[in-house]
Amino acid sequence: MAWHESLLFLLSIVLVLMLIGAPVAFAFIGANLVGAWYFMGGNAGLTQVLNNGFGSLSSFGLVPIPLFLLMGELFFRTGLGMRMFNAIDQLMGRVPGRLSYVTVVGGTAFSTLSGSSMGSTALLGSLLVPEMERRGYKKYMSIGPILGTGGLAIIIPPSAIAVLLATLAKIDIGDVLIGGIVPGIVLATLYMFTIWLKTRLDPNAAPAYDVETVPLAAKLKIFARDIVPMLSVIVLIVIMMLTGFATPSESAAFGALGVLILAALFRGLSFEAFKQSVVGALKVTLMAYLIVFGSATFSQLLAFSGASNGLIQWAIGFDLPPLLMLAAMFGVLLLLGTFMEAISIMMITVPFFFPLAQSLGFDMVWFAIITLIALEVGFSTPPLGLNLFVMKGVAPPGTTMKEIYLASIPYIICSLVLVVLMIMFPSIVTWLPYLN
Repeated sequence: MAWHESLLFLLSIVLVLMLIGAPVAFAFIGANLVGAWYFMGGNAGLTQVLNNGFGSLSSFGLVPIPLFLLMGELFFRTGLGMRMFNAIDQLMGRVPGRLSYVTVVGGTAFSTLSGSSMGSTALLGSLLVPEMERRGYKKYMSIGPILGTGGLAIIIPPSAIAVLLATLAKIDIGDVLIGGIVPGIVLATLYMFTIWLKTRLDPNAAPAYDVETVPLAAKLKIFARDIVPMLSVIVLIVIMMLTGFATPSESAAFGALGVLILAALFRGLSFEAFKQSVVGALKVTLMAYLIVFGSATFSQLLAFSGASNGLIQWAIGFDLPPLLMLAAMFGVLLLLGTFMEAISIMMITVPFFFPLAQSLGFDMVWFAIITLIALEVGFSTPPLGLNLFVMKGVAPPGTTMKEIYLASIPYIICSLVLVVLMIMFPSIVTWLPYLN
């Protein structure tokens, strides 16, 4: 069977199973079983695929996923997240557009630890948009920053999505996590500048209102009590990975333990909160592990059938400039992001895009960060981005889709500017991971 026939055969099985309602992971596992039987010789092929699949789950590199997820669940359910959010709110004072800045800073912390862009959009949208509307904020000042925080969440460590992508693409997990730090800081700066520019161009976009004046001594106390301890956990994780003191898995374990200790010290830890945190982390972990099982065996099957090598040779045969190929892959990720979740998109694209990127001479860590940004931008891209409809569901009555679309555009532009900067200056990504 020719490579394109093999590729069409395997993808058709996946699509048919998805169309009849099978979860994405099970659709890939089903295609693996049928493909193994056909391409690898009946029972022997099935045995080989199952062995390979279970072997992929035994990787030590997968350990950070449940631990990062547990960190996020504990952060939410023990009240630490809201405590940090309220502290940031108090420290901002009467800064024009104060609540928009609070959304970017506090929302990033929420989103980063949650591991779910859509979940964070729903939570922040239901909590903050009504309050900002009550304060007279225009829709683009309240909705836009919330949609934008997902772009930060997916690249700033600890990010369970980044760990999963690195695992599927067989890249060093620590390098991918560390590689997102500088781009995350640059993107946050672009968001802050966007908010500042909007308040300068239209002061009525975020009307000033009286807030309780907090003395400097009180501010320092709030910062030291409610922000430094939470922030120190994330900083500790990054430093441990950056210095090589601990692997990503060990750093994740220290992080989960740190949040657990903080929850106990702040009297937010209860048996019910701990139980809900473990159950929540377990649900997402099981889904992620099923996806790893399906994706790893699917990649091997594509290689065995000649489909992946054939596709790469076909793409290279066009002799297009590498940047044009990058733009094409970025466009595909944006398109898929309008109707699929990030994990599903990774399962479909990683087996093709990363070998192709490697053949084009791209740095794999650099390409991984661009992939993560593309996935997140796709969620907020009009007219069909999933986060846009999540926001519509939690926004105050009367909010139109047009208002949500317009609010998202400046933050999408910020993400695209970041990608351009990363193309012009790849060291934005590669400097920290390769420092040693």
